[in-house]
Amino acid sequence: MSPDGLTDAERLDLVFLSRVIEPGDELGGRWLRGIGARETVRRLTGGGPPLPGASQKRWAGLRARAERADPQRDLAQAQGAGARFVCPGDVEWPGQLDDLGDTRPLGLWVRGRVSLRMWALRSVAVVGARACTEYGAHMAAVLGAGLAERGWVVVSGGAYGVDGAAHRGALGAGGATVAVLACGVDRPYPRGHTQLISRIAEQGLVVGELPPGDHPTPSRFILRNRVIAALTRGTVVVEAAYRSGALVTARAAQRLGRFTMGVPGPATSGLSAGVHELLRGEASLVTDAAEVAELVGDMGELAPDRRGPVLPRDLLDPGARRVLDALPARRAATAGAIARAAATAEDDAVGRLYELRALGYVERHGEGWKLTRQAMISGSSDRRRC
Repeated sequence: MSPDGLTDAERLDLVFLSRVIEPGDELGGRWLRGIGARETVRRLTGGGPPLPGASQKRWAGLRARAERADPQRDLAQAQGAGARFVCPGDVEWPGQLDDLGDTRPLGLWVRGRVSLRMWALRSVAVVGARACTEYGAHMAAVLGAGLAERGWVVVSGGAYGVDGAAHRGALGAGGATVAVLACGVDRPYPRGHTQLISRIAEQGLVVGELPPGDHPTPSRFILRNRVIAALTRGTVVVEAAYRSGALVTARAAQRLGRFTMGVPGPATSGLSAGVHELLRGEASLVTDAAEVAELVGDMGELAPDRRGPVLPRDLLDPGARRVLDALPARRAATAGAIARAAATAEDDAVGRLYELRALGYVERHGEGWKLTRQAMISGSSDRRRC
């Protein structure tokens, strides 16, 4: 019996099935829920008719895989790579993955020293285009660093582009990050990120459903994204075209009731088109880590109020501001004309004009009043803000 409550035989059965059944296989999930891992393994290895729902062709394929499966070898290979197998029933298993129902992972191979369950409790996914722009890479890195500085774990897929930038941002801030791979955790992919993924394994966690040595395929990348969505409180998409795996992650997050967020980009950019489509739906627009944390965090984790700079004329009394706005831009005007434009009495306008002269906004020109250069510059700044 393992310390987590699973017997060694039960763990071996799940390791065996992780070699035989593809990630996200809903039919396999139904077999585990209906008859359990032990009976599923027995049927796959002992002959007899196919399990319910499997065609003869598919069953033959599963049986062929079962003949080559060696769970003891997989566990030894994982141990040599510094990885462990975490499955439902373990203390380290993140309970939020159970929201995936019959597509829940059979287990996860994990490299790294910290607890996956504890880190997943306060985690955010940052995903996006592999061929991202400089803007996308910058925003992903800034988000990764900002979230890490606020105590959030940054989860992504370890890929080129946005994923790598988000991981590097978190690592650069001395924070926590998790890479969820679509291959065995002992063979970093892409190869160009071998050093990055090794660093993540040392400072954070590298996670995958596939057993040691397994390679990625297009379908496995897509299925991996459901794990990223389920593991985290919310998913931020930085850049994504209409056909993007990042959008698959975001839609999976929406189905699971997680927060979905998007970082806007230029309206002319095809790499932001998918994000903008999300934002037209139920996704929330975010521009920095504070806004992400406000959405996914606990009560009180509020982003700062956003407002422009306070200008000196903003501090004027409303009556004085109306009189100031009533003065012509380039010529002098009488107190009577200014009072009519400001919709006030002439005596009141005169009093306000003397107040504004003391503050350097107007000057007396014979019987008239005129804006000073300071007031005209201040007024043009206000117009530029409009």
